[in-house]
Amino acid sequence: MDTPTLNKAPQRLSVIKVGGAVVEDSASLAILLDEFVKVGGSKVLVHGGGRSATKLAEQLGIESRMVGGRRITDAEMLRVVTMVYGGLVNKNIVAQLQARGVNALGLTGADFNLIRAHRRPVTPEGVDFGFVGDVDSADGQRLLQLLESGVTPVVAPLTHDGQGNLLNTNADTMAQSVATALVPVSSVSLTFCFELSGVLRNPSDSSTLIPHLTEVDFRALVADGTIAGGMIPKLENAFAALRAGVSKVRITNIHDLQGGTVITLETVPSA
Repeated sequence: MDTPTLNKAPQRLSVIKVGGAVVEDSASLAILLDEFVKVGGSKVLVHGGGRSATKLAEQLGIESRMVGGRRITDAEMLRVVTMVYGGLVNKNIVAQLQARGVNALGLTGADFNLIRAHRRPVTPEGVDFGFVGDVDSADGQRLLQLLESGVTPVVAPLTHDGQGNLLNTNADTMAQSVATALVPVSSVSLTFCFELSGVLRNPSDSSTLIPHLTEVDFRALVADGTIAGGMIPKLENAFAALRAGVSKVRITNIHDLQGGTVITLETVPSA
């Protein structure tokens, strides 16, 4: 990651990632943005939008193909996700933030050369994900230039390879990359916000919330099947952020950005 070098760095930085199920429901998005406005200090919002992309693709007669919860992105699907992520979803969030007095700027990884990636190679099992990007670098200095000028970046899950190609990139990975890029200059917190109250032992029962999760706990819960599907890459990104120096990571819902599940590498000693 490129190291930020500005002299005037924010004392506190928050990176909040919001999932597609939230941004695609107007009532849920309104609640999230109301809470986002209340977050103190400088902040960055990273968003998804997969369900909207799937819906538009269906309307256009384009098949959506998924492998292990990951979208296959051929040339036609790349056009769809670019329109949805970088256009409809991103600009709707920006407009909603402007209405709340937040001077927001919508970006993809290609804008401002913010996030570069390479096309994911074919897997050992022979799966070609197409125009899907794995992040190589995020430019923390450019993010800081925006933050220091009073701008709140709103980042869509698209990157570029430096050779003119856009790439569809996992939004959780984008959020982790953005947070990591800002670590050298500030205390950075990372919040993954989605429709559930946090990491649950039973996804259909909010009373099974796990309030604190270590990496050892995570591996054990994956092994016994308690944690599965899309929660696995989300948590892998959470632990990667902590290893890179992000100070606080949590997974929560739109109603309580300070609640949910706190993620740590090791058990926190009791007071």
